[in-house]
Amino acid sequence: MNEDRSALVQDIATPSRTQQILKKYGFTFKKCLGQNFLVDQNILSKIVAAAELTERSGVLEIGPGIGALTQKLARSAGKVVAVEIDDRLLPILRELFEDQSNIEIVHGDILKLDLRALLAEKFAGCSSVHVVANLPYYVTTPIIMKLLEEQHALQNMVVMIQREVAERMAAEPVGKDYGSLSIAVQYYCIPELVTIVPHTVFIPRPNVDSAVIRLNIRREPPVEVNDESFFFQVVKASFAHRRKTIYNNLAAHFPKREKSQLMQVLESAGIEGSRRAETVSISEFAALANALHEAGFHVRSS
Repeated sequence: MNEDRSALVQDIATPSRTQQILKKYGFTFKKCLGQNFLVDQNILSKIVAAAELTERSGVLEIGPGIGALTQKLARSAGKVVAVEIDDRLLPILRELFEDQSNIEIVHGDILKLDLRALLAEKFAGCSSVHVVANLPYYVTTPIIMKLLEEQHALQNMVVMIQREVAERMAAEPVGKDYGSLSIAVQYYCIPELVTIVPHTVFIPRPNVDSAVIRLNIRREPPVEVNDESFFFQVVKASFAHRRKTIYNNLAAHFPKREKSQLMQVLESAGIEGSRRAETVSISEFAALANALHEAGFHVRSS
């Protein structure tokens, strides 16, 4: 049924069709919104396939643009709710999809919306909820971390983002891409790179390549920590200066603590102070954060 409805609308993700729509509505790109429209059907198909949707799935799309991905999603999912911040795109989207009852366009800033209320209202009858989106580079990390930290009941997230950021999210210890973002993302989900997307398949073309990454949401974190906020504080502090040892970074972060006590805590956690943060696994960071917490490092010294 979804296939029949969508067939009424010509495929949007081709260079000629995209240019036709842009010309018809006199649309001009806003660089500040990071607008780059995908014009490759194969990439869109890979994105939708990675989400593993059914006719009972609900999809939250962020930044639909002129609806290339929206159109593909509506052919596989029961309902698609597309949140667009640019009010100039609303009449385009609503006219293109006026005959498709399983697509709803919402005007708003995803970072400011009450997502819990939105998801509860829009996807009440869905068996699973997914986030699928081509995210603007400039706001990728804030959007993904908002979705993960608020711990919505999502099945997965499949997003197209800057290649470099995707590689950092999926990075393992010791590699040059491994950092605090890797740990933050992997605490909440299991990242999996789906495909690399060349910059040549967008209008206008960005300066760098993109990547599609699937984030499979964990039901429980992979490690137990005494205090999540403090855990992430320790991780961020440990990576403050990548060339410095973990001891030196933490000593700078806790300047009023005895250096000998810090060294003792590192030893009790089984971590040599001479190591750099990029060599420390998420389980080791959990042990370190818990040891620091139990030693009172979470309490501000006067």
